[in-house]
Amino acid sequence: MNDQTPNTTAQQSPGRSHLGPITFGRAIAVTAAASLLVGLILGPIISGHPTLGADPTTTAPEHTVSVSSNGVVSVAPDVADVVIGVMAQKPTVAAAQSSAATSMTSVIAAVKKTGVDPKDIVTVNISLNPVYDYGTNGANPRLTGYQFANTIRVTVRDISKVASVVDDSMAAGATTVNGITFRVGDPKAPQSQARRLAMADARTKADALAQAAGVSVKGVANITETSSQPTPIYFAAGAALDGAKAMSSTPIQTGTTDITIQVTVTYLIG
Repeated sequence: MNDQTPNTTAQQSPGRSHLGPITFGRAIAVTAAASLLVGLILGPIISGHPTLGADPTTTAPEHTVSVSSNGVVSVAPDVADVVIGVMAQKPTVAAAQSSAATSMTSVIAAVKKTGVDPKDIVTVNISLNPVYDYGTNGANPRLTGYQFANTIRVTVRDISKVASVVDDSMAAGATTVNGITFRVGDPKAPQSQARRLAMADARTKADALAQAAGVSVKGVANITETSSQPTPIYFAAGAALDGAKAMSSTPIQTGTTDITIQVTVTYLIG
């Protein structure tokens, strides 16, 4: 019996030695994983950085106020655009075209004599249309001829010669004067003045709003600008003078043109 006891112990001892290391290794793995998780959570907190999932771009919003204002400067125009045309109606296309060409050639020559630069004379429309006689009592329309029209736009840079351009072109054969518009050739100076007025008015509005709210303007966050220069038609007329010279000079009133700058300014307040 004494000889069997050591053998039994020897058989059991290897079994315990085999189970022990496996159980101990699992414990080490669990402990390491737990330590890693704690490190991920506490590490950013200890170092002063945000935890995972936090938005690092989140900041306190700026306080602003937005206002819009217009700056308007009235100036005398120094450029005029005149639209002049000729129209001829003849039995055939060739005859209508030839007649209109002859009249427009005379009109252009007359305009050039007033001092207008040839580069400021531009053809803007040419049209050819059939002319029908529709008769009465439901009769079938009958082709009677063709109407040919030619239109030019003349830019007059010496405003004092606008009346001469109109009168001389009609005397030379123009049959229509469709309109005159006036504008400022170089609007940079009045635009600059209008811009200063708009910005000054915008700041006045912003200061008033901020004061009413118990704060003050600290700076500018954003500015947008739009500009306009209306070109109203001051004169429009149609004429059918058959080449007859006008009896008196056409009165032309240029008036004034408004240069407008609109700004929208967003101010920082606090």
